[in-house]
Amino acid sequence: MEAARVLFGLAAPLVVSWERKWFTTRPGMTICCTVTYGCYTIAPYMSDARSWWALASAALLTIGCTLLFRNSSTPAMGFSVTTSLFAAGTSTGKRAGYATITLAIVVGLWTARSTLPSAGNDLLHNDTLAVMLSAMLIAVFGGGALVKTATDPVVEEVYALPDGQNRDSALALIRSGGRAIGLVERGLLFAFLAAGQPDAAALVLAAKALARAPVDHVNHASKYFLIGTLASVIAALAMSIAARAVVGLPIL
Repeated sequence: MEAARVLFGLAAPLVVSWERKWFTTRPGMTICCTVTYGCYTIAPYMSDARSWWALASAALLTIGCTLLFRNSSTPAMGFSVTTSLFAAGTSTGKRAGYATITLAIVVGLWTARSTLPSAGNDLLHNDTLAVMLSAMLIAVFGGGALVKTATDPVVEEVYALPDGQNRDSALALIRSGGRAIGLVERGLLFAFLAAGQPDAAALVLAAKALARAPVDHVNHASKYFLIGTLASVIAALAMSIAARAVVGLPIL
């Protein structure tokens, strides 16, 4: 639990800063946020030197990212901050950023040197993880082949339609589906079903249904998405049932 608290706790402010674009616009705020939240994270383990090294690694990573991604404006944290480090030329600042990030990685790996081998060994020899990961890949990518096979007849029907608004609308909607959406959909469905949360999987389908609501008036496009969704559900459900059965869990 100690390692998990430190890992997630030090990653959290970095992710928040990335999403808020503080690396680019507010480097001072980024560093302050990382150090402050990092101190809260390691508070129960301050007597352990490894916690402080982990915090130092996170701080170095933050500084490196601010050097790489900062813009030309003066860093701000509610007031003006100007230092030789942030005022360096673009090429010099980027080189310093890369060097700092490299140092952060080295410090982080050195800090985790005692836990990484055992954690890696546990993951490598975890049969349940291997089965679930393999089943997910089959569901996601094998399900894509199933979806294509199931929907090809609908696509052929659309191409066979006479030229006109209906044909053009159906083709435009079918082409807008996107392969990535199907991959994400099957991945989420498998993850929720494999975790024994079919209710959450139903929410994925409900969200997709709402997103596709505007195409209900185009018969062929509606049929295409319905068949594709059903094929995705079948692939994810079949592989989740198989994986859970193999590892000794209830199938649902």
